[in-house]
Amino acid sequence: MVDTLRLHYAPDNASLCIRLALEACAIPYTTALVDRRASEQKTTAYRALNPNGLIPTLETQDGPIFETGAILLWLSQRTDGAALMPKGPNGAALSWLFWLSNSLHPALRMIFYAETFGSDVNDLRLKTQVRITSLLDILEATAADQPEWLSTTSAHGCYLCPMLRWLALYPDTNPDWYDLSRWPHLHDLAQAMDISPHGVASAAAEGLGPTPFSAPVRPNPPEGSAI
Repeated sequence: MVDTLRLHYAPDNASLCIRLALEACAIPYTTALVDRRASEQKTTAYRALNPNGLIPTLETQDGPIFETGAILLWLSQRTDGAALMPKGPNGAALSWLFWLSNSLHPALRMIFYAETFGSDVNDLRLKTQVRITSLLDILEATAADQPEWLSTTSAHGCYLCPMLRWLALYPDTNPDWYDLSRWPHLHDLAQAMDISPHGVASAAAEGLGPTPFSAPVRPNPPEGSAI
């Protein structure tokens, strides 16, 4: 158990979603770098915290928590981070948080790590790009109604904006397929996150540049590596 939340992170990894949420709610936390170049996420010590060997893990008073969506939900329920989710019963907010976790995020992983899902990497990436485009079309249509759960300080915004960033950067074999301006409401959200206090703080901590979500460049982190 820990007295202060400890975020096990690597620069420009899914831990960025958690850092944004912690910063947005001004929740005290410390960080522990997971050195991906040394594959520290696969070590016995790290797997004792996260048996999947993935990033992030958040050490809490309730024990270690893994899975990005689960950590965001825990933060919204167990700390002063109530602003991360609308107060009271809100089926839409829960549905869309799980949609980000179960639909959009896995699709990104199929592009980034296509070689682990099949032998025809190019075909898989092309088909997944089509799927991601359709998913973003769905989210754009929903964002047009300005739902209260989609903002720069919501769990959803903290989860989504890093994914919008990664789609523009990784992998760099076919960068022209993705243009965030195709989805203007999502683009506006990314621009707002760029200049939000928690967006600026998170970008500085991980070396993400001045427009990390709307017009990203490769990271130059002060410690560790995004790879």
